[in-house]
Amino acid sequence: MEFLKFSLAGFDDFLVYFGLSVLFVALFLAIYVHVTPYREFALIRQGNAAAAASLSGSLLGFVLPLASTVVHSVNLWDMALWAAIALAVQILVYLAVRGMLPDLIRHIPEGKTGSGVFLGAASLAAGVLNAACLTY
Repeated sequence: MEFLKFSLAGFDDFLVYFGLSVLFVALFLAIYVHVTPYREFALIRQGNAAAAASLSGSLLGFVLPLASTVVHSVNLWDMALWAAIALAVQILVYLAVRGMLPDLIRHIPEGKTGSGVFLGAASLAAGVLNAACLTY
């Protein structure tokens, strides 16, 4: 049973970091869907692949740097700061893609998958770069 004691030694830290990560993901989704002028979850429920691709890419683009902050942060405040930066990066990516594709706000609700896939890919690419930059 001694091995179990050592195996579960960090379980309380796991619970704190995992719980905080789930809260950050929920906060990210709430803010992101508020920033966009269309309702992603309603569109996804209707089978809109463009909305699913764009939101999925953005979510993954946020979660990758969030995971990096869990690994590299020195405390919970450090994690929270870098999670906020990861959130801001995803909002900026959305705004940049919207600037490049002015019809994006019409294309996503119309289900034009090209726009949704591009937004999702840009969000994911930014998230990968963001996560890589967090290896301090």
